[in-house]
Amino acid sequence: MPEAHIDPTREQFDAFKALPRDAPIAMLNLVRYRERAAYPDGHDCAALGLTGAEAYARYGTESGPIFRRVGGSVIWSGAPRLVLTGPADEAWDTAFVALYPSAHTFLEMVTDPAYRLAVVHRQAAVATSRLIRCEPREAGAGFA
Repeated sequence: MPEAHIDPTREQFDAFKALPRDAPIAMLNLVRYRERAAYPDGHDCAALGLTGAEAYARYGTESGPIFRRVGGSVIWSGAPRLVLTGPADEAWDTAFVALYPSAHTFLEMVTDPAYRLAVVHRQAAVATSRLIRCEPREAGAGFA
């Protein structure tokens, strides 16, 4: 498997924060789960033998209220079936686009103390991922 990408690097996070913060953003999420979740030793879920998908569901349950409180919404979700163009080893278990009122609200979410507790489920669940910040455009505006 290629290098795992689970959390942003400091450089990536700094680049995110350097972009405008007051306009809406859409975050394209591509996620591949681990076969078995990998919780830190001593975590309450470490001995449960959860699958990556089960751990990711816990992440959604615990982080969802914070996501909604900051105004986030999932505007598209899908179950990828085939990489038609691109590396075959970049197969994904889930894909979705999350819309936030602003980059500021995304930052509010990821720094919320309750979110920081919930994100351990995502870290345990994910084998690799892509999180791509996009500037929303009007639907039907064409390809470019």
